[in-house]
Amino acid sequence: MCGIVGFTNAKAAENAEGVLRQMTDRIRHRGPDAEGHFLNDEVALGHRRLSIIDITEQGNQPIFNETGDVVLVFNGEIYNYREIREDLLKKGHSFRTETDSEVLVHGYEEYGTELLQKLRGMFAFVIWDDKAKTLFGARDFFGIKPLYYAQMNGTLLFGSEIKALMPHPAFEKKLNPDVLEQYLTFQYSPTEDTFFAGVKKLPPAHYFLYRDGRLTVERYWDIKFDADEQPLLGDWVRMISETFQDSVAAHKIADVEVGSFLSSGVDSSYVAAVANVDKTFTVGFGTDEKYNEIGWAKRFSRAIGKENFSHVITQKEYWDVLPAIQYQMDEPLADPSCIALYFVCKLAAEHVKVVLSGEGADEIFGGYNVYSEPGATWYDKLPMALRRGVSKAAGVLPAKRGVNFLVRKGQTLEERFIGNAYIFSPKERKSLLKIQTGAPDPSAVTKPYYDKVQDADEVTKMQYLDLHLWMAGDILLKADKMSMAHSLELRVPFLDKKLMAVAEQIPTRYRVTHKFVTDKDTPYVTKYAMRLAAKRSTPPETADTAAKKKLGFPVPIRVWLKEDACYETVKQALTSPAAAQFFRTEKLVKLLDDHKKGKADNSRKIWTVYMFLVWYKVYFEDEQEIGGKAAS
Repeated sequence: MCGIVGFTNAKAAENAEGVLRQMTDRIRHRGPDAEGHFLNDEVALGHRRLSIIDITEQGNQPIFNETGDVVLVFNGEIYNYREIREDLLKKGHSFRTETDSEVLVHGYEEYGTELLQKLRGMFAFVIWDDKAKTLFGARDFFGIKPLYYAQMNGTLLFGSEIKALMPHPAFEKKLNPDVLEQYLTFQYSPTEDTFFAGVKKLPPAHYFLYRDGRLTVERYWDIKFDADEQPLLGDWVRMISETFQDSVAAHKIADVEVGSFLSSGVDSSYVAAVANVDKTFTVGFGTDEKYNEIGWAKRFSRAIGKENFSHVITQKEYWDVLPAIQYQMDEPLADPSCIALYFVCKLAAEHVKVVLSGEGADEIFGGYNVYSEPGATWYDKLPMALRRGVSKAAGVLPAKRGVNFLVRKGQTLEERFIGNAYIFSPKERKSLLKIQTGAPDPSAVTKPYYDKVQDADEVTKMQYLDLHLWMAGDILLKADKMSMAHSLELRVPFLDKKLMAVAEQIPTRYRVTHKFVTDKDTPYVTKYAMRLAAKRSTPPETADTAAKKKLGFPVPIRVWLKEDACYETVKQALTSPAAAQFFRTEKLVKLLDDHKKGKADNSRKIWTVYMFLVWYKVYFEDEQEIGGKAAS
């Protein structure tokens, strides 16, 4: 696992070598083991290495082909590199290392952009083809590894993190207000645009080609749900089990020790049980089992014969680390579990270099509770015209649980569902913001994805949307940034092309079900077939794992915001000059006061705004800190 940076038009950059070193220094945390550079008149490439496979010096990057005119910088792991390598050797290619990286160089020579169809793994890489004077960059199928780029002042900048682009003299740091408004609804930046004007994310499963100053971006792969009704439930359970075990074996390939995260949910438990790693890692808050999974994780670890390492996060630790979190994220993220993930990564990095985690299972197998909503009640059977009328009437009432139900049930899926987080409605965010933006309605963001699955059932539509927005924009981004902040490689065996190929074919009734239950002892609603597969691999004394509701790094933000100390800290930020630039601060304070008095649970709304303000202070007010954090 590593970090990459680079830029074009290197001849025009004053002190190009020094600039490149500053850029790579910004992401030293991604690769503390080695540093490498390549420069010519056209391009500069930088690399920071965290050595996992072929940990000798011959695995350092950049990596070249035999003639030195194809140059690679790469972040990630190619799990089927040995098979690809054998094929390339038969075709006459000569290898100088034992790394997975080198198959990308020779694979590009042999297959061009079609190389991407042969890969199994997580990756973000850039290749410079000196003969064709072309840059070829790509990001993996699910978006496990990030890749940013910006065309500024005649230069293409690119890198694993936005902060790595900033030392270049061509970089112009400006806030993108459109993304701020979108963030207030989604709790992350949901499109290819970022909070920095002109900086974009290369979307998952896309590649770019840059030649003669022209950039083109193309999709090379997509998820295609196509249910196969022939196999029985037991057949699907067997296929999931076999394919998952194969994926875990591939994800364990390393020349260093591999550990595993462990919560009380089925996803991480399934990973830990199948992976047979020596160490598991868990964090929690206090002793209340609503916020602490440590006791359960230790019992499970003992049952599978592994050692569990744990840490109880104090309230002070949590709040003190927020600026560092937002610095590492590059963009604001309002997911409170991000901070818990930071601490479990810190804990794991004290013992191992690689850790397995359960991200992706909910999205590919149908694990979120919201997926069980369509058709779940008698109310869904009423005519839509009637429900829509009730919805409009309920919409003028104060928001609360029953009212919200009536409002949602009078809307189509495309109108009500934008993913697992829906913080501020378009009306609410317009009322809150003082600035004018050109941000689109949330439905305009989700429409391209819904259009691609317009003939699918509602559960499949929700999964497809979450796989492209929520998972890439929140789940995987925080997993990468929090692990890399501690020079830890995080691998996600659920997000494997072969396993996805199985999941795409599972009928909806075996993913999410209400009444279709063949085993009275396992009355699951979500991830139905996958839970049965997991039950096969967990010890009898932990069989309740498959049915246990996952807490998912629960954080007591709602409780903390009612306490005086946290209330005052947040209020100070909400009434700051920075807040006044963007928001009607009196409305922010009302949200906070109403929450403290128990009039409404505004915790997620408050936290979303507060995280933006913490991030803004780091990147736009304390500018000297950015370089200092990178050097420390």
